[in-house]
Amino acid sequence: MDNLKYAVVCVDDDPFILQMLSFQLNKIIEPKTTLLECYSDPTIVLENLNELLSNQIEILIIVVDYQMPKLNGAELIRSIKEKYPHIKCVMLSGQANDVIVQELSEEKHLEQFISKPWDEEKLYQVVRPILESVA
Repeated sequence: MDNLKYAVVCVDDDPFILQMLSFQLNKIIEPKTTLLECYSDPTIVLENLNELLSNQIEILIIVVDYQMPKLNGAELIRSIKEKYPHIKCVMLSGQANDVIVQELSEEKHLEQFISKPWDEEKLYQVVRPILESVA
């Protein structure tokens, strides 16, 4: 645990999606240095980001679904960016409309949008350079 320096965070209300993301991302994440955190409730994410950062764990990227109960992905990304502008955010969704995605991109809040169902290689093309930037 002392070697953990980084975190990749996934947020989706669908447990199956979180399971698939975990399976795929664990193929490219270095487990000795990088923690993979998954949340099905978007309302607890900010609190947990605070905890990770207070433990000196840098959050490299957050992969967020759009359509979630209580808080949609755009609202969550805006909240994250307001408090932590350096954290990179990716939206993974089959429900987000083009206007929301464009607004987030213009606000410089979104690194990339990936449509569901996603291609594993597309996910890697987005995440791998971010992971390699700290390697």
